[in-house]
Amino acid sequence: MKNKKVICIVFSMLIILSLSSCATSKQEKSLDSSSSQFLSRVRYIITPEERAVFLQLPPSEREKFIEDFWKRRDPTPETPENEFKVQYFRRINEANRLFNEPGVQGWLTDRGRVWIIFGRPDSRDIYPDGYDMYLEPVEVWYYRSQPFVFVNRFRSGQYQLEQLSAERIERITQPPEVQSVRPAWPTDFEVNLKKIEEEKALVTVSLPYSQIWFKAQKERFETTIEVILEIEDSTKEKIWSFHRSCPFSLSLEELKDNFGKNFMVEVQAEIRGQSPFILSVSVENKLEHKKYEKKLKFEF
Repeated sequence: MKNKKVICIVFSMLIILSLSSCATSKQEKSLDSSSSQFLSRVRYIITPEERAVFLQLPPSEREKFIEDFWKRRDPTPETPENEFKVQYFRRINEANRLFNEPGVQGWLTDRGRVWIIFGRPDSRDIYPDGYDMYLEPVEVWYYRSQPFVFVNRFRSGQYQLEQLSAERIERITQPPEVQSVRPAWPTDFEVNLKKIEEEKALVTVSLPYSQIWFKAQKERFETTIEVILEIEDSTKEKIWSFHRSCPFSLSLEELKDNFGKNFMVEVQAEIRGQSPFILSVSVENKLEHKKYEKKLKFEF
């Protein structure tokens, strides 16, 4: 009886996983050509969390998602060119020129994938007669001291990444390592200050939910945003300060509902001293350990 129960539980889990996979597949098949092409092109860099959110969005919000997707990865958001995006598509074109295999475009091959993710290897060794335990032609790419081994299985012209190398890629591209190349997320957060009465002002910090990087924990999307505000008078004396840590734990449905909205912090500030004043704002996503600051000079 116990064995039957275990079999029943395992069978139920397989059904749930199958239905989940079918639902995702159905969602992807229902995408318009532009959205489908986007998901295909970014397959090597999109996170599971981003993919899940994108598939849940109505068509009217997908363009904004795509814009923010690239913006989050822009290493120099203050410049008009997104160097990460330019480099990514340049590597796709290079892979197509260099690694086309029978029936497969270069960027979809294992060598193309590694090239797109890591760029040109530091060095490359070619073994047309086999290498180590492999009797087929082999290529070994080195990135610093890390080797990636590609085997030309059955001499078919299709080079496959051997298992240990594939596992190494999975480890390297998992958080937190991948977070080191993720760019500033709240590049367009806003700060406003409004006088509400004598010696009092309302300070508002606002940033789009679409610019906040979340981490998936089971079925929740979580992070913590820390906001620090300080006001100095003309003598550089600190006359007021504020600190708030804001934890997030959203379901996929809640994240989708908030995607086009702004997260806001509003607080009353007491302002005494000599004008002009300087309001310093610090916003940090604790998940990424990245802090961004703005300053606002004002009279009161």
